[in-house]
Amino acid sequence: MRELVYYVAVSLDGYIAAPDDTFDAFPVQGDHIDMIVREYTDTVPTLGLQALGLTAPLTRFDTVLMGWNTYAAGLPAGATDPYAHLRQYVFTRNHSIDEPGVTVTSDDPVTVVRKLKMEEGSGIYLCGGGELASSLIDEIDRLILKVNPVLLGSGKKLFAEREYDVTTARLVASTPYESGVVINEYTIER
Repeated sequence: MRELVYYVAVSLDGYIAAPDDTFDAFPVQGDHIDMIVREYTDTVPTLGLQALGLTAPLTRFDTVLMGWNTYAAGLPAGATDPYAHLRQYVFTRNHSIDEPGVTVTSDDPVTVVRKLKMEEGSGIYLCGGGELASSLIDEIDRLILKVNPVLLGSGKKLFAEREYDVTTARLVASTPYESGVVINEYTIER
């Protein structure tokens, strides 16, 4: 069965974006970027891959899930098909787009993920955001947090607030980089 992996950049105080959905406070240069390009090539947006002359191997991920705000972050730059190398799903109840490479759905995210997990393929990349991640908490198999050495004070949380319910995770890897970013990888214990 395929894994759902929430792979996301986060601030020290638990935010994945500023209040206006931007994430430019996170460092985009440094040795952690080299690792991302080398080991998480599938998660690099298509325009980035093209600029670097790379092709995504699709061995780590072949599908990406996004909430509307995560998807819309690229629209001002004209990125209507941000991960053209992956199967793309955007969850929204209020928006529509006309982009053949992107599946926009108002279906229940849990139902969609359970169906995707049963299909053949590599992993499912949960790109964001916090509301979608919160709705999928019981389906997330692995968390890979790119913890950035910044405090945002407010913004979009890693997980949207939900009913109190403890979920336990086990740290399986932690790698610090000279840039100050630490990559923490957890498996969810069920």
